[in-house]
Amino acid sequence: MPKKKPKQPTFIGIDLAWSDRNPSGVAVIFNDRLVAYSGSLVSDDEILSFVRTHLDAKGPAIITVDAPLRVPNTHGSRPCDRELSRVWRGYEAGALPVNRRILGRKAADGSTTVRGERLVGALVQDLRFAEAAVIPKRIQDRLVCEVFPHPALVSFFGLDKTLKYKTRRGRDFESRWAEMERYQTFLRSLRKADPELKRTKTLLTGTDVRSLRGAALKEHEDILDAVTCAYIGSFLWRHGPRRAVTYGSLPEGSILVPITPQMKERLAAAAKV
Repeated sequence: MPKKKPKQPTFIGIDLAWSDRNPSGVAVIFNDRLVAYSGSLVSDDEILSFVRTHLDAKGPAIITVDAPLRVPNTHGSRPCDRELSRVWRGYEAGALPVNRRILGRKAADGSTTVRGERLVGALVQDLRFAEAAVIPKRIQDRLVCEVFPHPALVSFFGLDKTLKYKTRRGRDFESRWAEMERYQTFLRSLRKADPELKRTKTLLTGTDVRSLRGAALKEHEDILDAVTCAYIGSFLWRHGPRRAVTYGSLPEGSILVPITPQMKERLAAAAKV
């Protein structure tokens, strides 16, 4: 009998705001198509409702989140943040140090909670997800992983430095618009990549970023990052752990970064210098 073709999961990317007072970006890829996205979900309940809406009732799913999902350290930074930054600092793609003092919120019982941990807990308890530090090739389960768009973009598109589209001191609208246009062009090119990403025309060519300022520009930024997160899940499901590096460990916090063959050569050459 011919081997049964594995069912493609629903890939959901979440650019999760560290505080539930700020909007988050979400995006869904299914059958190599961008089928839904939003940059205006604020509460945990809104995000979980979005996830439920787009899940196949019994099908596999990969959720990739740009936010710390495990933060056991009270102070300092996590080992995964330090390990990633050592490798990617030269591309200006290092991770911010995080700890429970920075991210924590006091619960009613006096304990300190981290938003990413709460999200993972709800996904595990209510929607049959498992937290993971790797995405096995063509797995048929439901996994949630922490990812980071900046090094992923460097890897996917062969960049020398990260894209400078985020608001920072010294960056004006003109420079941010130009970088966001580059971002849109790169994501649009994925329609010819492996895996493909189709149905992005409305988002990526139908949006004039130069007409956006303030909250509207931030919303579009969050959507693009969520699309990147979802595509990371799609890429790693297709190619498996051989095209990825996991920094850290699941108990102490982990960040999963996709590595193209070209990026693997660049990193190896840099390590010899």
